[in-house]
Amino acid sequence: MPKATAAWLISNTTLTFDQIAKFCGLHLLEVQGIADGEVAVGIPEEKPIINGQLPRDEISRCEGSSTAELKLIEVEMSPMVGVKKARTYVPVAVRHKKPWAIVWLLKNYPEITDGQIIKLIGTTRHTINSLKDKQTWTAQHIKPADPVLLGLCSQIALNELVDAIEKGRQESASTEKSDTPVTDETDSDISRARTEMHTDVSEQDSDQESNNN
Repeated sequence: MPKATAAWLISNTTLTFDQIAKFCGLHLLEVQGIADGEVAVGIPEEKPIINGQLPRDEISRCEGSSTAELKLIEVEMSPMVGVKKARTYVPVAVRHKKPWAIVWLLKNYPEITDGQIIKLIGTTRHTINSLKDKQTWTAQHIKPADPVLLGLCSQIALNELVDAIEKGRQESASTEKSDTPVTDETDSDISRARTEMHTDVSEQDSDQESNNN
């Protein structure tokens, strides 16, 4: 906490208020208020040396020059392997509106899978199937609504889902197009030529019969 760090620096160093304000990202008057006991009253002080924000020699360097600025130590954080992403919290007040979002998604994106819906708004497969089959007793009270407007997901998450669905549509259309049989123009020409030849032969036979008669 910036104010907790500022409180410790005020009590334990001879740094100027300006130096402390710049390091903690506070306004100069806020630091003055902490020193006077008017701001952040009662908060426990946070020692930046212990949590690795500042080394002792850096504080000493800036105590020797009022124009020097404290430099924060950049600590490289190792990636957390195997830690699952926390699920987005959904307020209790809007949880009962999940069916509204499900119906809206099924209506606007018929290709959407149950897994995609579950991942987006955190529902169950049973709920989705009940809404598809209209077996839920609340079906008549459901008002389809955008899950973003309901606060069930972010606009970014919905956009990513829509992009994935659109990509699937394009791939499906491309596959259907490649499976459509293509008429061989050469075979068509040969068939047309044979028909014309047969017609000519028939006309010649008819003329010959007329002459014989």
